[in-house]
Amino acid sequence: MKKKWIAAGAAALTLLSTSAGVYAGSSLQQIKAFLDPTMKFQVNGQPFQPQNDKGAVLVPITYQGTTYLPVRAISKALGVNVDFNNKTNTVFLGEKGDGVSIAGSINGDFRTKDPQLTTYNGKDFKDVFFNNASGRRSSGFMLYPKGKYQTLYLQVAAVGKDIENIFVQDSDTDVKLKIGTVDVAEGLKTFEVDISGVQSLYIHADLQDHGSLFVPLTTSYYK
Repeated sequence: MKKKWIAAGAAALTLLSTSAGVYAGSSLQQIKAFLDPTMKFQVNGQPFQPQNDKGAVLVPITYQGTTYLPVRAISKALGVNVDFNNKTNTVFLGEKGDGVSIAGSINGDFRTKDPQLTTYNGKDFKDVFFNNASGRRSSGFMLYPKGKYQTLYLQVAAVGKDIENIFVQDSDTDVKLKIGTVDVAEGLKTFEVDISGVQSLYIHADLQDHGSLFVPLTTSYYK
């Protein structure tokens, strides 16, 4: 589920905290502003203190009647992904426009680029996770989005036998973010998973004898 960017009052959430690239531009304009350490915050009724990546307390800045808050700290509190592109000097809030393949962040056995194993329904996906071992077994692999993305679009196919249990889990909190099944007749099935702020994921499936798990890494992606 996509989460919305929410801001209360006249606060303008426009500053990244501890992001060196923000300060490196040659077009910066010097201003006279004021820090306001007396301002208090609540998020969903609970006290909240903005902090940088190292845990140091951050305070808002007041400039010409407008209050500016650190984007990274506030986005974390609201569950909205934030990223910064140093080359284009662009702050990204929520989902980015283009997807990023999970191929660069996967860790697990059964990954293959063998053309005899990467083809499904006549299409060669080039790079896949394909557990085609024998017997009843559990299968899984790790992904490392590192808190950079809002959503995981995971494509999965059951080969030979239906997959009656598959889940995506936040490996740091053990919270299952998505639970489902995959039938052979469904073909490639796409799971959309909210992964805002998640550092690492565990993908798990229970497989039957003569059943295989096929995950194309080139068409499964983060946004």
